[in-house]
Amino acid sequence: MSSSSSDEVDEALEEMVDPVVDNYIDSVIHGHPNKSKRRAYIERAREQGHNQLWNDYFNDNPTYPPEMFRRRFRMNKSLFLRIVERISNEVPYFQQRRSACGRNGLSPLQKCTAAIRMLAYGQSGDTYDEYLRIGDSTARLCLANFTDAIILLFGDEYLRSPTAEDLQRLLDVGEVRGFPGMIGSIDYMHWEWKNCPTAWKGQFTRGSGKPTIVLEAVASQDLWIWHAFFGLPGTLNDINVLDRSPVFDDILHGRAPKVKFKKYARYQIYPNWSTFIQSIPLPQGPKAEKFAQKQESVRKDVERAFGVLQSRFAIVKNPALQWGKEKIGKIMGTCVILHNMIVENERHGYAQINTSEFESEESSRTSKVTSRESIQAGDMLGMRREVRDQEKHARLKADLMENIWQKFGEEDE
Repeated sequence: MSSSSSDEVDEALEEMVDPVVDNYIDSVIHGHPNKSKRRAYIERAREQGHNQLWNDYFNDNPTYPPEMFRRRFRMNKSLFLRIVERISNEVPYFQQRRSACGRNGLSPLQKCTAAIRMLAYGQSGDTYDEYLRIGDSTARLCLANFTDAIILLFGDEYLRSPTAEDLQRLLDVGEVRGFPGMIGSIDYMHWEWKNCPTAWKGQFTRGSGKPTIVLEAVASQDLWIWHAFFGLPGTLNDINVLDRSPVFDDILHGRAPKVKFKKYARYQIYPNWSTFIQSIPLPQGPKAEKFAQKQESVRKDVERAFGVLQSRFAIVKNPALQWGKEKIGKIMGTCVILHNMIVENERHGYAQINTSEFESEESSRTSKVTSRESIQAGDMLGMRREVRDQEKHARLKADLMENIWQKFGEEDE
């Protein structure tokens, strides 16, 4: 073959190959020409989000009045700012940082608002992207860090057992209501777990066919939740939950202040222990009817607390979307803590019981709190028998029936 013919073949091959190579190089550098380009980073103008939030709620002359702040944040502005201040001072994640180019990151107000809105409305973090300028993954990270911070910083104070002062106040309220020795009402609620792992569904599913997780709680008349035990599978009934509950641990170990008798208002399914006072299913006579009426009104305290908790934080009313039970437990614990903080902040505005008569030194209390002597390990069995004493339960119930009749018997006349 002559040299001229070989040159013609090379030129023909170059004409065929060059367009293919060029298109391949262009696709590597600029992406496929027929596909939309994916942006790895979205510039959200986070400074604009902070300024908008500040002008709407935290400025000297905010756009929205305090009552709208209370409705959307589920708490007063002073309480919310107190939470933000402490979290931003003690938790590094919520401290505002500067990037290498000197640009401010997300503010503590943006991060805490994103977490509060997710708890309050039960929606995904993507819902607030346009307003707060926070992406979905960042909002979920804010929620995870917010729950850890609330439990760490406020859990000891707002998930505590009643102190001696708390207990005396609860006993005073119980005495005004005709139940001396009563500190609250006990019940449990189910939280549906939508993304329960398939292997666990049989353990957590009961009746309705949807897996649930149980919350046991003790609440007082002011809606404060004094005891919250969460995490048991929804197949357990009240008695099974009670068997696993630590609600009486302080009494059995001698850590609780000593009271003449200490009880909880409860429904009929609970056993006849000295610590539970149930209603009378078929009351016969005016005394029994009055006792049933008063007991059934008192035991609604915990039902009201559950209703307020779910109204404030829709995330515990809607099905749980988390995959891990530990994260779900932290969300429930955070909601209970925030609920108690709100109750403390607003309790003076809706208190219905006047205990001024007990504040004077001349008044005599039926139930008084005293310090309990330390008990030995062998005494725990005796304490357990006392808590479960059915004869004592019957005597206390009879005494309470007589006390309520003497106190409220003339109401219907």
